[in-house]
Amino acid sequence: MSIRIVVAGDHQLVLEAFAETLNGVDGLEVVGLATACDAVLPAVERHRPTVLLLGESTMAGRALRIATDVRSHHPKCGVALMVGAATPSVVDRAVAAGALGVVPKNARLPQLVTTLMGVAGGCLTVDPSLLRPVAVGETTLSVREVDVLRLTAGGATVKEIAGELYLASGTVRNLTSAAIKKLGGRNRFDAARIAGEHGLL
Repeated sequence: MSIRIVVAGDHQLVLEAFAETLNGVDGLEVVGLATACDAVLPAVERHRPTVLLLGESTMAGRALRIATDVRSHHPKCGVALMVGAATPSVVDRAVAAGALGVVPKNARLPQLVTTLMGVAGGCLTVDPSLLRPVAVGETTLSVREVDVLRLTAGGATVKEIAGELYLASGTVRNLTSAAIKKLGGRNRFDAARIAGEHGLL
């Protein structure tokens, strides 16, 4: 079964060329394109893709908001962001917005394909060197990650956290995964314990 992809960006010609390239890869199928901010969510609703590949530096600077909206309305659709420069701060913001994959625009095709496949499988697919560990006294957790860990420390389930924070369960899992990696925890409860011990909650 092919991974169904919607590609979103600002330039139709570039997107068409992109789609043709991805369609030439076994297991990938571009099912829709979106060249305007307001067209992304309808395209996802219409085509029901496995993955939305979204240009972070395009979409009038609204890519992160779009990512959050897509994950809230269609939690089964993973989001991968193509960014100008993949830095730890960019990755932090992308993951907090619900993206599972971040790939720089200068990446080669195999890296993009690996990212798309990872996102389709529900895995956080980011260069590990870009996920910064938290040192004692250094606060690098996003506000949402702190919210999720605080509720986790109180024993809340993923579903309960999602309801409390008005997020999709998939977004809560993404935030949890990112926090676990940053803190070096074994699971979400261990990450919450570490964050508490470091005064991050």
